Amino acid sequence: MALWDRFKESASTMQTQLLAKKNDLKSGAFRDAAMAMCALVAAADGTVDPSERRRVAQLISTNEVLKNFPADDLQRRFDDYLDKLAADFDFGKVSVLQEVAKARKKPAEARAVVQIGIVIGGADGDFDKTEQAVVREACFALGLAPAEFDL
Repeated sequence: MALWDRFKESASTMQTQLLAKKNDLKSGAFRDAAMAMCALVAAADGTVDPSERRRVAQLISTNEVLKNFPADDLQRRFDDYLDKLAADFDFGKVSVLQEVAKARKKPAEARAVVQIGIVIGGADGDFDKTEQAVVREACFALGLAPAEFDL
């Protein structure tokens, strides 16, 4: 099986796992960490193009787990994290990773945040090396082994 096919299958499995945990994923820490993860993945290559913004907007509006939160609130948080990354990527990344780390206390939330990062990273059909690298960094911030997610 080709690498991308494995990622697509993995992303589909992760989406199913997220849905199964929907009722456990309602905390503010999860909300903030999920949007911070989306911003990290979207800005992983140093730029955020309109298609990446659309992918996240689509995720916010269609993802059953994220429907636990008001869409406009999620979009505002995502945009705020993107602004931090755009202003100074390296400094912003430290700040945004701290937001991701808020989900560390609850293992189900921490795993869900990583899964959302993988789903967003693979949404365009190419979960590239820079996107994988920021998801790996997020794993470390969350106290999770990247190998658990085939990273």
